[in-house]
Amino acid sequence: MTSTSFAAGSPCWIETLQPDPEAAASFYGELFGWTFDEAGADGSRLARLDGRRVAGVAQAPPMLDRGAWVMYVLVADLDGTVDAVQEAGGTVLAGPREVRDGERTALFTDPAGAAFGAREGSAPTVSEAVDVPNAWQMSALHTPDIGVAQTFYATVFGWHLDLMPGAALRLWRLGGSTRKAADPNLPDDVVAVASETPAASGVPTHWAINMQVSDADDFADRVVELGGSILMPPTDAPGFRNALIADPSGGVLAVSQIVR
Repeated sequence: MTSTSFAAGSPCWIETLQPDPEAAASFYGELFGWTFDEAGADGSRLARLDGRRVAGVAQAPPMLDRGAWVMYVLVADLDGTVDAVQEAGGTVLAGPREVRDGERTALFTDPAGAAFGAREGSAPTVSEAVDVPNAWQMSALHTPDIGVAQTFYATVFGWHLDLMPGAALRLWRLGGSTRKAADPNLPDDVVAVASETPAASGVPTHWAINMQVSDADDFADRVVELGGSILMPPTDAPGFRNALIADPSGGVLAVSQIVR
């Protein structure tokens, strides 16, 4: 599905923050077949799939000693979002700052520590290809306290949370969004998913970025060949074959092959 328009409050962009953006661009370019625009003054790069914007690669802040993937939500008022995050118990990690052509971004954590971003602008950078191989498919919150998350994201972005029939996953929904309009298995207004992960499991609270791939097993082989590592080998789940990988700098990324 090609998408060039996102409703305010919708996840709209993904970016990997990297200690060495050039090395990361080389790795992900080879892995996904992405091409990259020229680097900006801050070293950031836009990745494209068949000419369409799909992701960003940016310099990691000093506080981050490894790669990390971040989801950004489109907002109409970034300063208002900063206030809402803080009032709801979240934290501002960085920004707001101007990144290009009047576009502004900020990074936050929710009350449990999951990092995410927000961006505003008259022509914001958003994903132009989603739900296709080698592009962003979905984002999933893993948190030990679904109730706290539900209150926080409802307050900040207006999301509400529903159970997914027949599965342990919950669905984040936003009225007016058509993020999943092309997926017959989900309501049109689903913008993300959530899973309650007990603190005792050792899994840190985080937003996982999930990319679609055509062949999870071949993809995993190429990750290793290019210097990355496999954190979870390709594993079957209802409708999907999933894997979890790390890039050479430690940035973690989930991938899914749709199995029909």
